[in-house]
Amino acid sequence: GGETRRYNKGALRHIIPLRMRPLQYAVVAYVRNPVGRFVEALRREVYPQHGHLPAHITLLPPRCLNGAEETALETLGQICATVEPFEVSMSEVESFIPVTPTVFIRVEETVKLRELHDLLNAGIFRCEEQWQYRPHLTIVKLATDQQAQAAIEISRQRWQGFSGPRAITVDELTFVREGPDNRWIDLAPIPLGRSLASQARE
Repeated sequence: GGETRRYNKGALRHIIPLRMRPLQYAVVAYVRNPVGRFVEALRREVYPQHGHLPAHITLLPPRCLNGAEETALETLGQICATVEPFEVSMSEVESFIPVTPTVFIRVEETVKLRELHDLLNAGIFRCEEQWQYRPHLTIVKLATDQQAQAAIEISRQRWQGFSGPRAITVDELTFVREGPDNRWIDLAPIPLGRSLASQARE
């Protein structure tokens, strides 16, 4: 009996913190045009372990919600209905070294993305973010600066050879929740400039 109790207590100590940790949520704009496909192919080349991640620009980095998931979705729909779709152009390959070993393509004009981020980062989504918001299209986040430096070189060569249009239309955001194994679960796509109610009627 005593042995069993000790085992169960030990097991629970490992299980409970994982279950009780609040879920993280984020808001992203998936990039499904030639630029997005380029980034996904490049990611598979330089870091196959993250080859499953879809190309996206983050509007709200991961955070806990200050309320219910359903309320957050409703709020997101209300905000997005007031914002018209817009276009951004992609600039050069850069990195966040030495802060993090992340390689990305910089967004040329950031005003509209920053305004949308600031609109969203309030109320139920309000969070003191770890870093200042810098809109970017992540190519890959690596383990070390050395790996990131190598990825920058390859990425710059590939990006230089990319002949397609470098513009991205932001016309839909996606509300996502963290899942297991470094994966995120899509909860709902939210169109810009249209209410969810009018979308449902179509």
